[in-house]
Amino acid sequence: MAGLAVAARRKSWAGTAVYGGTAAACGVIALWAAVALAGRSAPVALTLPMGIPWIGAHLRADGLSAFFLLVVGFGGVTASLFGWGYERAHAHGHAAASGPVLPFFPLFLAGMSLVLLADDAFTFLVSWEFMSLASWLLVLSTHRESETPDAARLYLVMASAGTACLLLAFGLLAGGLGDYRFDAIRAHAPQGGAAALTVLLVMLGAGSKAGLVPLHVWLPLAHPAAPSHVSALMSGVMTKVAVYALVRVLFDLLGEPVWWWGGALMAAGSATAVMGVLYALMQDDVKRLLACSTIENIGVIVIALGLALVFKASHTPVIAALALSAALLHVVNHSLFKSLLFYVAGAVLTATGSRDLNRLGGLIHRMPTTAFLALVGAAAISALPPLNGFVGEWLLFQAILNAPALPEWSLKIGIAVVGAAVALAAALAAACFVRFYGIAFLGRPRSAEAERAGEVGSAMRIGMVVPAVLCVVLGVLPTPLIRLFEPAVRAMVDAGPFDDRAYQPWIWLSPTSAIGNSYNGLVLLAVIAALSVVLVLVIHRRASDRVRWSTAWGCGHEEPDPLAVSQYSASSFAQPIRRVFGGTVFAARDRVEMPEPGDTRPARLTVTWTDPAWAFLFTPLRRAVDWLTRQADVLQFLTIRSYLTLMFAALVLVLILVAVVRP
Repeated sequence: MAGLAVAARRKSWAGTAVYGGTAAACGVIALWAAVALAGRSAPVALTLPMGIPWIGAHLRADGLSAFFLLVVGFGGVTASLFGWGYERAHAHGHAAASGPVLPFFPLFLAGMSLVLLADDAFTFLVSWEFMSLASWLLVLSTHRESETPDAARLYLVMASAGTACLLLAFGLLAGGLGDYRFDAIRAHAPQGGAAALTVLLVMLGAGSKAGLVPLHVWLPLAHPAAPSHVSALMSGVMTKVAVYALVRVLFDLLGEPVWWWGGALMAAGSATAVMGVLYALMQDDVKRLLACSTIENIGVIVIALGLALVFKASHTPVIAALALSAALLHVVNHSLFKSLLFYVAGAVLTATGSRDLNRLGGLIHRMPTTAFLALVGAAAISALPPLNGFVGEWLLFQAILNAPALPEWSLKIGIAVVGAAVALAAALAAACFVRFYGIAFLGRPRSAEAERAGEVGSAMRIGMVVPAVLCVVLGVLPTPLIRLFEPAVRAMVDAGPFDDRAYQPWIWLSPTSAIGNSYNGLVLLAVIAALSVVLVLVIHRRASDRVRWSTAWGCGHEEPDPLAVSQYSASSFAQPIRRVFGGTVFAARDRVEMPEPGDTRPARLTVTWTDPAWAFLFTPLRRAVDWLTRQADVLQFLTIRSYLTLMFAALVLVLILVAVVRP
């Protein structure tokens, strides 16, 4: 399919063929994964005559792989459908061309699928690098935009560093036997210091791909640079492949966990969740805001994984299963509502040619379908009931409330702090998406482009409708999905069969470990609908039906539409939160230029802030690398005698190391 795309990229039918074929292939993968999970099928293994000589490439699909294949397959179907409409709209001149996406789009999906199927370290790492390179090329497809080359360069550096960490981690997992098959690693898992170093390396390698703070710096640049349907895959699906890597190594390959593994994950996840949503609140670019929001959601997932590890290490597998279920449920939820919101951003970009919140507004009247679907996505990501985002975070809080079951007081107190961080992140996320929706879709148009916007084509709308419907369905009826990945959860936490009381009738969700708590999405939906009807009736009965017309106060402006310039902007909406958090966390500063009376120059407000990851980590690291490079530059001008001396010294050093570490 990729070869067809290269050969016929400029043909009018190429997009239909590639996106149609990719959607069909992803649909088959998703269907197979769903059937395998529903039927509790035994793992399927395959060895191909390639890879490491005399060993081959090992592929295996178990419950965990099938679950993540379902996420990748479904994401590929909706991205292909939306991407087909997106490319057609751009080809007809409604927006700037998105570049050579077709050859690399199916390769990207194939790379993610191969990572999930790999059953040895070599195949895993090759597939991981293949996925990274394909996504890097997709980011570069918009190379004509000024910010894209720098974003792609940073992404490539971070991806290479992450792969190097994973390479070292698998080297430690294989140990002295040098057997890189996952079965052999499970049988001889490292212990002590080797296991601790493996945990650190996996957190660095997979965390850099997922967007854990402070390894997130590439994500707000690379995800927005790609075309919108590719951004949806990178943000909603590729980050979940990184989550899969964490689960596969920490829960499966490393054997019995130690409690501090989970503590490290919870600390990293808490910082990521809070910082990610604060990053999002500081953004005026729609796609960059959504990319930063992904950082926050990855933090929530990692917190749930950390809780599951802590409870597993404390030999409370049922509560560990509850926490891991929350993580996997949020994996699905985030892939749905984040893909939906990136599709919305693509529709807005197609209709207006702008991603700047301060140039949008009033789109609810010009793009009513897109506006309604954006409202569903914004409510879901804000964890409002009865949508799917609420259920995932509700399950996570059920696990947090079980912290008293742990023996260590430090963990009990620490998990209480983590719960506060999750609550803070959830509140800030709601503020973030009130800002996003209110500025982009409500009010008056802030530019001529927003004034002229119109609804996008049917293919793009269908691509948005499908995940929006599932956001509602999984919020109301989450239990069937949880039952679907139950075998994978049970295998990862070494728990026996779940108590059936945890799921009572299929419309109830009542975790056994959280006594007295239950969730029924249908009842909640019915109550919300009934209260909404009552509220509408009261307003219509009690409110005056007189229509009153008057000129709106425009703060002294005499333009034909004063409300367009006097309404809240994205920056002013975020100013209170920026002043509370940004002054200390981001060193944010507001600089006001107010001319003297009689001066005709406009007043200006300039906001500056700095990402602490750049200030305290990456900028000093870059300076250190530059210094080392300058010092090593002298090696280019040595004599042959000096080169031979250095080679002899290196050989002696290697022999000494071998003699010291050999048992």
